[in-house]
Amino acid sequence: MHKYLLPLMLGASALSACAAGPDYVPPRTAASAAAPFIGGASPAVSTAAAQDRWWSLYRDPLLDRLVDDALAANTDIRVAVARIEKARSLLRGAKSDRLPQTNLGASANYTRTAAVRSLPGIDRENWILDGGLDVSYEVDLFGRVKRGVEAARGDYQAAQADADGVRVAVIADTVRAYLDVTTTAERLAVAEQTVSLLDQSIRITSARFDVGRSDRLDVIRVTALRDQQAAAIPALQADRDAALFRLATLTGRTPQDLPADVGASVKTPQLGQPIPVGDGQALLARRPDVRAAERRLAADTARIGVATADLYPRISLGGSVGTTALGGSDLFGGGPFRWLLGPLISWAFPNQEAIRSRIAGAKADGAASLAEFDGTVLNALEETERALSAYGHALEREQTLAQARDAAARAARISLARQREGRIDFLTVLDAQRTLADAEADLVAVRRSAAFAQVDVFRALGGGWGQS
Repeated sequence: MHKYLLPLMLGASALSACAAGPDYVPPRTAASAAAPFIGGASPAVSTAAAQDRWWSLYRDPLLDRLVDDALAANTDIRVAVARIEKARSLLRGAKSDRLPQTNLGASANYTRTAAVRSLPGIDRENWILDGGLDVSYEVDLFGRVKRGVEAARGDYQAAQADADGVRVAVIADTVRAYLDVTTTAERLAVAEQTVSLLDQSIRITSARFDVGRSDRLDVIRVTALRDQQAAAIPALQADRDAALFRLATLTGRTPQDLPADVGASVKTPQLGQPIPVGDGQALLARRPDVRAAERRLAADTARIGVATADLYPRISLGGSVGTTALGGSDLFGGGPFRWLLGPLISWAFPNQEAIRSRIAGAKADGAASLAEFDGTVLNALEETERALSAYGHALEREQTLAQARDAAARAARISLARQREGRIDFLTVLDAQRTLADAEADLVAVRRSAAFAQVDVFRALGGGWGQS
């Protein structure tokens, strides 16, 4: 049989070059989408190509280690990788439809025939042995199988891009949590330093009260300010604990298993160079969500072809060989041997309304995927421009607040010196100290915001997935 079946299969494969439905063409984006970023004019960034391992720009070995731990053990990444494996298995199943399908079966039954139905010379009780091999091959004349493989491949590649997107988010969250740990430690240090300075002011004011040069109300006022500033410390400690716990989860650890050196980190790493951001064209090429949306559009386009192919006849070539025997002695004889070879044609015709409804649904899915792709592109550009703007303005605010803090510190020193000399009243000193405390708190807060804005820029640029 095989000498007839194989040539028929090869000939049918040659006919399957055409495929129903539209051929996929990658969508085009607006020319302005590839332009340099509006926020790229800031001195805080450069137009150099964005880096994948962007966190290495901080030059912090502990941060590098934490990111590597997150990439290896984060549970969200593990879920995304499992989804890749599922998509890969579906792609493998779709590809198997291009191969001949085989089915091997065998059975053995011990039977007793009724006396009225038994034949002369044949035992009424006997074994009936049956075995056979069936082979079928779909001639993909209208590309149903081909389009199915294209759709499964698009889904698989979209799952890969989704996993890259999860990696981008996990890396950014890990760096952000680490910066939260260090910046909160700096906020704690400032709060404790402010309390220490107010303790010094209390001692000075109390000494002046003891010698009759100050009022008891002055001591009460400065003590109240000191307690007000000290009350912020427990909240900051709770914030730092929360950041540490978050960092443990991101790196796949329980809070108890977080390395001790992470909790001891008190210095926020700084970038030694402007952030390289590239341009819009490079952004769209590297953003995982854009790649995932494009691959889903390709898959949905292929599914239009799968549905369209059902309008046409489905042709299969098949054959089978087998034997049926009474008893083992007859199993390998020539009599019970059988074989079958021939084509099979199935066609839903003339009522094809159900098929056409599926085609319409597939086209609607394709239109939705195209809209989602366009929206993803616009969102990627918006996120990046918004992050660049926020980062640039955060640095400007940090610079202004640093100047205000320096001025407040000078005013506080002068007021204390003049208080010792008795040249100014206590309310002026208290106001200067309150202004300094507020300026210090505002400065460390904006530095924290600027650090987070850095991470938002890197997240918007979509780097990090290439290092999985």
